[in-house]
Amino acid sequence: MLQGLTDQLFVLFQRLLPEQLLGRGVYWLARQRTPWLRNLLIRSFIRFYKVDLGEVEHPEPDAWEHANAFFTRPLRPGARPIAAGADTVVSPADGIIEELGYASGEHLIQAKRFRYRLADFLAADDAAVTRFHDGATLTIYLAPHNYHRAHMPLAGQVREMVYVPGRRWAVNRRTARAVPGLFAANERVILWCENPAGRFAVVLVGAMNVASISLAWTGEVAPGREVTRIRYPADTPHLAIPAGGLLGQFNLGSTVVVVAEKDLIQWEAGRVAGGSVQMGTGLGQARTR
Repeated sequence: MLQGLTDQLFVLFQRLLPEQLLGRGVYWLARQRTPWLRNLLIRSFIRFYKVDLGEVEHPEPDAWEHANAFFTRPLRPGARPIAAGADTVVSPADGIIEELGYASGEHLIQAKRFRYRLADFLAADDAAVTRFHDGATLTIYLAPHNYHRAHMPLAGQVREMVYVPGRRWAVNRRTARAVPGLFAANERVILWCENPAGRFAVVLVGAMNVASISLAWTGEVAPGREVTRIRYPADTPHLAIPAGGLLGQFNLGSTVVVVAEKDLIQWEAGRVAGGSVQMGTGLGQARTR
């Protein structure tokens, strides 16, 4: 009872916030180059969120152009070994595994109370997502202290980018318990990928204070009011990305969702939601070609 009330109050608080203005303010502040302000922001962030500086090649604030450069920091070489195997499915990000399993027909699980439709989430018509019904799905929440980059979960070719405008609800357990269709309502970038054995999507979901999402090959994805689709040629060399290869980054933290067509991915026995995971950790196997 009390939990439900606090969840609803948290959602009400978010409804009252000017989310677009807040996002622009965070974007501006995180890119200030004035040394004292940049260093104050970075040191405060490290102290408040207890960032593990042992993974960072240059932990000192002066090494970074601005606070956002530190938030989206690369890690030192070898900090995230990639699980071996041509058909190994790896975690695309650091964070908490919120959901790991299989779609229930045409629905994905958001929380115990809520499900949301694949077609809505992937901004596709019902016929296009039929092959994803009952397919493997994975949701990883990135907390502010986490490494903020997203990587390829399975070797493949990126064939299409879809930008979907939407809200910027906070993406955490409290909001997930209270807002129906949260992930299908939020702003997101969908990357459609093809492996010789099948098709999968990697979705970068925006959230409160995520001022923008960037892709490794184009930079920041420009926000807009309409769905934007960019189709890439099948033979684009730099979009043939191995498992663990860089896809993009959140300019602050959010959520990565992987959705695969039915029977493409089999999760390892014993893997369950609720635990923390690091990018590159083996989570399952894809079917052979």
